[in-house]
Amino acid sequence: MELRVLNYFLAIAREQSIVHAAETLHLSQPTLSTQIKGLERELGKQLLIRGTKGSRKVTLTEEGMILRKRAEEILDLVRRTEHEIAMSDDIVIGDVYIGTGETDGIRVIAKAAQALQTRHPGIHYHISSGNAAYVSEYLDKGLIDFGVVFGDVDLTKYNVLETSYLETWGVLMRRDSALADKDSISPEDLKDKPLILSQQESRGGSVTQWIGSEISDLNIIATYNLLYNASLLVDEGLGYAIGYDKIINTSGDSRLCFRPLSPRLKNKMSIIWKKYQLFSKPAEKFLEVLRGLL
Repeated sequence: MELRVLNYFLAIAREQSIVHAAETLHLSQPTLSTQIKGLERELGKQLLIRGTKGSRKVTLTEEGMILRKRAEEILDLVRRTEHEIAMSDDIVIGDVYIGTGETDGIRVIAKAAQALQTRHPGIHYHISSGNAAYVSEYLDKGLIDFGVVFGDVDLTKYNVLETSYLETWGVLMRRDSALADKDSISPEDLKDKPLILSQQESRGGSVTQWIGSEISDLNIIATYNLLYNASLLVDEGLGYAIGYDKIINTSGDSRLCFRPLSPRLKNKMSIIWKKYQLFSKPAEKFLEVLRGLL
């Protein structure tokens, strides 16, 4: 599978037309069609559904959609590798890629970046948000350098830099809700309430263990990937969202409030990276500064 042909395929997926893609690539239509048919033969799968005789539009098959996602990741990794090799002299210029969930602990990353920026202004930072599964997947594929995670870490796969930062679990709710007058929330308070849980916790985790009930016994009305989206559901009165403190602003005229769990439930924040990972110079410098801060 050639990178050149992957670029051709992505152009067709973007343009939804072999004719238009050929124009943007400065190729003839027969040449482009031949290249894509060769890719389909190589993979043994149909990637495109060609339009009828009167239509030039093409759509992706299920296999084509899978290839599009993977091709974008592959080509992005190639571009990053080329850039890092080109910058592998004494000048520290380049990019650091970090994956993290929503957390106030990102301030640790910000402090390290600020400290490094004064010495190496040519380093740029790219922060992407997602849950623990997202962070692990992107680390494993080499699409990010570092991941910010909470709780247990698979030490067979990752190196860990532990921080002193602890994230506190609690319940995000409307100020006019039945539990808003309480200073803290007990497991018993939640057993009959409509809950909005993170996708990871809805499959079983520290929160559901803390509640002490089977998942099937809880009234999980919705799940979320990012707490901001869950906060909108809460604001509309859909239910109670369980998540970390300090992510959603509940001060001022906000209709929402946050109450910690009781007994307290906290997770320690760690910064992880793949074992035996060969860092770019910017990533090496960033890790040095992080170690100094922590």
